[in-house]
Formats: sequence, structure tokens, C-alpha cells
Amino acid sequence: MKFLILLLVTACAASPQDLSGKMFIFPQQSTRAYVKLNTTVDSFSAATVCHRSFTDLKRDHGLFSLATSNSFNDFLIFYDYTNREMEPHVRHGKSEYGGLDYKPNVWHSICTTWDSQSGLIQLWFNGLPLTKKYVSSGSNISGRPIIILGQEQDAHGGKFDINQCFVGMMADVHMWDYVLSACEIQKYVNELNFTPGNVLNWGALDFQIMDRVLIESKQMMCV
Repeated sequence: MKFLILLLVTACAASPQDLSGKMFIFPQQSTRAYVKLNTTVDSFSAATVCHRSFTDLKRDHGLFSLATSNSFNDFLIFYDYTNREMEPHVRHGKSEYGGLDYKPNVWHSICTTWDSQSGLIQLWFNGLPLTKKYVSSGSNISGRPIIILGQEQDAHGGKFDINQCFVGMMADVHMWDYVLSACEIQKYVNELNFTPGNVLNWGALDFQIMDRVLIESKQMMCV
């Protein structure tokens, strides 16, 4: 179990850590296990979030949850299993993206962009840009953000539902406070040299692990 770190109680990262080549593992259903991602940014007029995930869940689950005191779904990426659609939420709006080849036990790269001026959101699924849709405009995401992986917040920092928790692996989480260009998103998807997130950077991540979440080297296929 090389590079395995098992943390069964609250553990704080003393300083940002380089998680390049590593992944978080959420090995079981729980309302206690999650990773809290820390940032000093507390206002967003635009945002891009990219991450890679791997799961075999056959139910609803949250993939990225940013809540503020103003809205617990200020920036949420959620998979609706019943309707087979990826649902990005921003502020008090939501869009649905169906017809995706969201296969189990496969790594998926998902990027979501949003701009408050136009109100447009766009999902990039495994490098393919999907339709731009209107979700929310006229106001920024503002207030102290609580950003969580592994659980979906129904309150600012809590009220987790075990039927919406994430079970699987997650890696390469980045967040920017602007809309990332199509070229940069393609570089991210293809794991090339890209501009790391200026809000969340997987190569210098400030985080806290709660309960049973593990860190291992990413599994690579031998050729």
C-alpha cells in the first residue's frame, strides 16, 4: 500500500501539499467522510472548476460542493442518477446535461465554467464542450466559501445525506476565478502543461481530511 495515508479522525494539512500523481479515495458510504478544501478567495464574478472522478455508484451523488452563508448550492456539480444527467448549480439556478456516456469504473474529466455577467454556464465532459446555458447572472458568489469533496452540502458546511455522498476516487481538482479558455481546458483534460487553479491548485492544495478518506498514488495502466 505504497503512499497510503489513512486518516480516521480529523487531520489538518499543516501547509499546502503537492498532490500531483495522487488521488483521494472515498471507500464507503458515510455522512462523516469528506475533504474540505481551503481558499482565501471569498468573491467570484466568474469561475471554472475541473476535476477527475471514478465511481461505480448507481444513485445520485455530489462531485463538488461550494456553499456560502447565502446559498448552500452556490457552486455545485451533482449527478442525478434517476434522470441520467449532470447538474451544475450556480447561485440559485441549475442546468441539466443529459445523454452523457457516464460509464462506471472509468475516469471522467469534468470542467464547468460560469460567468456572472452573461449568466452562462458550460460543462465540458471528457474534453467535449456541451451547450452553453443560462443559469444565473447579476450577482457574484460571495461570502466565506466552504468547499467539500465527498459530500453534498444542504447547509453551510453540513447537513449531509448518505444517499448523496460520493464513493470512489477523485483527483486533479482545480478552481479558477475566471472562465478558463477552451485551449487550457483541453490541456487539462489531456494532462498536459496547463495553468493551475488560482483558487484551488492540486499541486499546492490546502485541505483537511475528515474521517475515512485515503490518499494513494493514481492508478496507471501498464503498457
